[in-house]
Amino acid sequence: MNLVCELPMGISENEAKLFLAIKLYEINKIYLGKAAKLAGYSKSAFIEVLGQYKIPIFNYSAEELREEIITQLSKADN
Repeated sequence: MNLVCELPMGISENEAKLFLAIKLYEINKIYLGKAAKLAGYSKSAFIEVLGQYKIPIFNYSAEELREEIITQLSKADN
């Protein structure tokens, strides 16, 4: 699928792709790897960009995070 749009002055095509990828990732429409690819970045570089914009890479609720910690701790004990 192709999208054609006129960008505001001062916004490059690469910036537009990056901003689109960030927003789609932020609202959980695409996963990290897909967002990085859309933006033209490696996963690690995209994670750094997310950090610059204060966007978390983990979207756990408090309960999900608690369960994940318990799971990982129980695996470490085995």
